[in-house]
This record gives sequence, C-alpha cells and structure tokens, in this order.
Amino acid sequence: MKRRTLLGAFLGVVAAYPLSRLALADSESGASDQGANPEVGTVEKSEAEWREQLSPEAYDVLRNEGTEAPGSSELNEVTAEGRFVCAGCGLALFDSEWKFDSGTGWPSFYRYIDGHLGFKTDYKLLMPRKEYHCARCGGHQGHVFNDGPQPTGKRYCNNGVALRFEPAEDTAG
Repeated sequence: MKRRTLLGAFLGVVAAYPLSRLALADSESGASDQGANPEVGTVEKSEAEWREQLSPEAYDVLRNEGTEAPGSSELNEVTAEGRFVCAGCGLALFDSEWKFDSGTGWPSFYRYIDGHLGFKTDYKLLMPRKEYHCARCGGHQGHVFNDGPQPTGKRYCNNGVALRFEPAEDTAG
C-alpha cells in the first residue's frame, strides 16, 4: 500500500471520529451500553435450543446480529392495533401506535417500552452505531438513529424477522 493512500485513510478516520462520537452521544439519552433488565427476567438457551426454536433467518438476526433484506418483512404492512414482541422470547418491545413508515424497508418505531431494550455500540461498519437488543433474551433487534419523527426524533429500525405482532384483544364484547 502506498504511503499516501495509508495517510489519506488515516486522516479520514481521524476526521470522522469526532462526528461519530457526537452522533452516539445523542443517540440514546440516558441509556448507555446496558445489559439485561432484572425486571423482565432473562431467557438463556443453548445455541442448539435457539436453532430448534427459530427459523434460519430469525436465528441469524437474533443470535448472530444479522440483518434481513429491506422490504422483506410482512410487518412493514401491519397497521392494526397491538404490540410487537421479541420473536425469541415474546417480551413486548413496541406498541403499534409508535410504528411509522420510515421508507427504509424495515419496521420502524419512534419509541419503545421502557426497560425492554438494551443498547450497545456497534462498530461493524467502522463508524459507531447504537445497536439495541431484547432486554430479556439478548436477541439483536436493530439500530437506533436520530432521524425519526417527533416527539422523540428517534428511529428504532427493526428487523421484522426479530419481531412477532400480537393484535390487541377485541374488547367490544
């Protein structure tokens, strides 16, 4: 590799670092890298048990932090009243009223159920991003961005295969 190319790459990373730290600092107010929430309990299974329970696609996303193809989830079209729960353990993560069409091809929400998500910093694309997962089973759900609608300004961009939709009960009698 030429010295000039190496120097250019290094300077690019150095220049981008302060901006990425600023984005992360604002990406999840009050929720730094956190693990399981004792209030929701924990679900621990062997990799064999997870493979038996989950489809290959869900296993890749939930257990290996994979990403489904944009536009591939049937949950993009769901507009009914109910809750979106973790496909791994059934913990409720989002109310349907918080879902919006982000135009990204993944189910997106502007809010989550307090205490039901954990967060960590993901460096897979070299720039840090805030990843979130189910607080009960640790299953990877997606990433949070600062380009969502008000009142939060957040976009929780979720893999549809990591969720199940549970419609609200009919209370009309």
